Amino acid sequence: MDAGELLKRYAAGDRDFQKANLVGADLSGANLSKANFTEADLSEANLVDADLRGTDLSRSTLIGANLRGASLRNTKLVKANLYEANLSGAILGGADLTQVNLREAVLKGADLSDTNLSDANLNGAFLTETNLMEADLSRASLRLANLGRVNLKQANLMEANLEGANLTSVNGDGALLQGANLSRANLGGALLRGVNLSDANLGSAKLSEANLAGANLHAVNLYRAKLSWSNLSGTDLTEAVLLGANLGRANLQGANLTGATMPDGKIYEG
Repeated sequence: MDAGELLKRYAAGDRDFQKANLVGADLSGANLSKANFTEADLSEANLVDADLRGTDLSRSTLIGANLRGASLRNTKLVKANLYEANLSGAILGGADLTQVNLREAVLKGADLSDTNLSDANLNGAFLTETNLMEADLSRASLRLANLGRVNLKQANLMEANLEGANLTSVNGDGALLQGANLSRANLGGALLRGVNLSDANLGSAKLSEANLAGANLHAVNLYRAKLSWSNLSGTDLTEAVLLGANLGRANLQGANLTGATMPDGKIYEG
């Protein structure tokens, strides 16, 4: 099926394009809302500024597709393959991206607020300046992903893998990060007030100048973490591992360090 046939059928009222072969199709600016593209192949397709609201793209293949500026509100992309796809500036609010493959995809400036990205693969993805407010990223893999200046307020990142990710200057106030792997991640200058990081791994992470006021860091692994000039006032650091950590100029006013392993290896007893 080529782009012309697809658009003709859509204009005639057809919405069922399951398993359609649309590799390399030029559908830029097309209105394809509420169509069914389950298991369709749209690899390398041009979908710039396309209207895909409410479309079902479950298990579809969109490898290398260009979806820049596309509207994907409430779209279903469960288990879709978007490896190396371009979604810069795309609008995905309320979309279901459960178990989606967005490895090495470009999502700069995209709106992913209130999306379901649980168990998604975002390894190496470029997410700078995206909006992930209240998104569900539980158990998602974001190894080496670039999340600089991302809005993660109230997002769910429980048990997510963010090893080596760039999270500089993110706004993650109130985010849920219990059990997350943030080892070697860069969180310099991040806003993380009131976050729940209990049982998280922050070994060798960079947290210089980060604001963690009132955060829950119970039993967190901060081995060799860089916390210089960070705001840890009022935080719960009970039983945290701070061995070898750099706490130079950190604000620990009102922090609870009971049972914590301090940088020098001693257990803090108050």
